[in-house]
Amino acid sequence: MNKAVFLDRDGVINREIGEYVFSEDKFVLNDDLIPALKLLQKNGFLLIIITNQGGIAKGLYAKDDVEKLHGQLLSRLSDKQITISEIYYCPHHSDIEKCLCRKPNSLMLEKAIARFDIDVNRSYMIGDNDRDIEAAANAHIKGIKIQPNTSILPVCNQIVKGTV
Repeated sequence: MNKAVFLDRDGVINREIGEYVFSEDKFVLNDDLIPALKLLQKNGFLLIIITNQGGIAKGLYAKDDVEKLHGQLLSRLSDKQITISEIYYCPHHSDIEKCLCRKPNSLMLEKAIARFDIDVNRSYMIGDNDRDIEAAANAHIKGIKIQPNTSILPVCNQIVKGTV
C-alpha cells in the first residue's frame, strides 16, 4: 500500500487572498512549497491535492478555468521534478446545491484512497481550515492544520520524521 500527503490548495499550496483564485496572475505559490513537496516525494509519499472550488457553482468561473490553472500548476511543479498524483476538486457550493464531495465530506479523499491503494494509517492531510481536518478525520486520515499562507516545510519535516 502507498502512503500519501493530501494537500488543500488555497492557503496551503498557494496564497489565500480572500477571494476565489482561478487565474494564474493571482496564483502565487506559498513560501518553501517546492522544497516541502520534494522532501515528501523523496520519502515516498504520493502528493494529492484536494480542493473545494465553489466558485464554479456560483457562476464566478468555469471548470475550464480551474482545469487550465491546475494544468499550469502541474507544469510548474513538473519543471521542479515534483509529481502530483491527482488534483481532486469539488465544483459545488453548499449555498447552491448539496453534494457528497465538498469538504468537510470525505468523498474526494475516499476516491484517492481507493484509486491509489493508500494506507490511511501512514497518510496525512495538510489544511488551513477546520473543514480540511474534518474531511481527513472522516476518511480516517490524520489531519494537520496550519495557518493560511505559512510554510508547510516544518510540518513536512515532522511527517518524514514520524513526529506528527
